[in-house]
Order: sequence, then structure tokens, then C-alpha cells
Amino acid sequence: MSTRLFSFIGGNTGLWRVAGMKVLAGEPLPAARRLAIATGSEIPSDSHAAWVFRGITSNERYTVREERSQIVAKLLGLGRPEATYGALIAIRKNEAWWALTQDERLSIFKDQSHHTKIGLQYFPTLARRLHHCRDLSEHEPFDFLTWFEYEPAQEAAFNKLLTELRAIEEWKYVEREVDIRLVREDA
Repeated sequence: MSTRLFSFIGGNTGLWRVAGMKVLAGEPLPAARRLAIATGSEIPSDSHAAWVFRGITSNERYTVREERSQIVAKLLGLGRPEATYGALIAIRKNEAWWALTQDERLSIFKDQSHHTKIGLQYFPTLARRLHHCRDLSEHEPFDFLTWFEYEPAQEAAFNKLLTELRAIEEWKYVEREVDIRLVREDA
């Protein structure tokens, strides 16, 4: 069983209750009451699933060693009992982004947008895991799925982080973004 492949299943079952879904760009998603997260190639069946998104964890593509070391030192782990709030940020970038070379994308990410520097300001108040969807297929509905968990008291800081990130140069390349907020509770 691969622990790099994750499926996010929006439907009627799952540990996470959908508290809200906000479309910031592009098409909306069908409504879902709950979110289940599965690992590996087997996707649990939910005949009432509104959507299933798949992503794979991969190497850090826009982070240099020094930044990676800072992230590892500060980032909290997922699954902490006190982190009962979650967010799934689903993003698809436009063709102009993918037409850029790797070094051009890195320059936008690092030198112009300061994406990692902004994020580091908010660690260790939250935990995150990035999933690459485009590595599975260019036909996935999103390119990236970022999963966050945090304590309810950190919600304002999390919202501030997202506001700052959405104002940077890199976000000009986002053609679809859906922000799904969740609360962990027994089904």
C-alpha cells in the first residue's frame, strides 16, 4: 500500500465534516457533507460521493535545502488531537504557468512571490501536506491539493496566511481554486 497516494472523497461519510466550500476561481464543486481521506490505490466506495480528488506526495520542487530545513524544523505533524480544524485547498494553475521552465517558475515562487518565506511565518501553528495531482495525470481537476490541520484558535492566523499567499505574483497563474473548510468529528 502506497502512503504517497491520497484520495480525498467528498460525500456522506468520513471523519471530517464539511463546514464550508468557497470557490475563489473557476468552477464550483458539487456539495458534500463530509470528507474521507484514503491512502493507497484502493479508494473506499461511497456510492454517494460528490467528488474524488487524488494526489501524490512528492519531492519539494520550489524549495532550497535551507528553506526545507526550516520547514521540517517548524512544521507540526498531522493527526494531532487538538487540531480539529482542517482545510483542503484545491488549485489548478493555467497553461501560462506550465509553459514556463522550472527555473522561471522557481523564480516566481521564490524571488518574486516569497511563497515559502510567507508560509514559514505561520509555522508551527499548523500542519500541512502538499499533494501533486498533475503527476498522476494532466486530466485531474486540480494540479495541487494542500491539506492543512490546525487548532480552532489558529483559524484567524490561517486565514491571514491564505490572504497573503493569494496576493502574491504566483497567484496570477491560478485559474481554479476551491477552499474547503472542515471540522474533525465522529460521523
